[in-house]
Amino acid sequence: MISIEQIKELRHQTGVSVSECKKALEEADGDDEKAKEILKKMGRELANKKSSRDAGIGIIDTYVHPNKIVGVMIELRCETDFVAKSNDFIDLAHELCLHIVAMNSEEENLLSQDWVKDPSKTIKELIEEYIAKIGENIILKRFTRYEI
Repeated sequence: MISIEQIKELRHQTGVSVSECKKALEEADGDDEKAKEILKKMGRELANKKSSRDAGIGIIDTYVHPNKIVGVMIELRCETDFVAKSNDFIDLAHELCLHIVAMNSEEENLLSQDWVKDPSKTIKELIEEYIAKIGENIILKRFTRYEI
């Protein structure tokens, strides 16, 4: 039997909905690590389903490092204005900006890079997690990194 506390903890760790956390824990027979892998797989599947949806709304975000010699500007797209204004979407944009500055990323290799804050996942997997969490298609349309 899966406890409410297990579901709450998994939700806190992943940000995924309560019902999805419950399904994953039930499928994993209560094993938290297996449940996280199941959620990751579910996120990838959801991202694949959502990838054909039009992402015509979004935000432009920027980050300039405190040394003032390196910065980035990104265009991150989603499906609705509601999501574009959400804290989760804004947080993702900021995380992507920080990563691009830190890793001197270029457009060809960004999605395959290990995320600077958690090398166990790639940038593509990070975006897929947010797609699963938010429930909309998310596209990093373009970015420019500046350095003096």
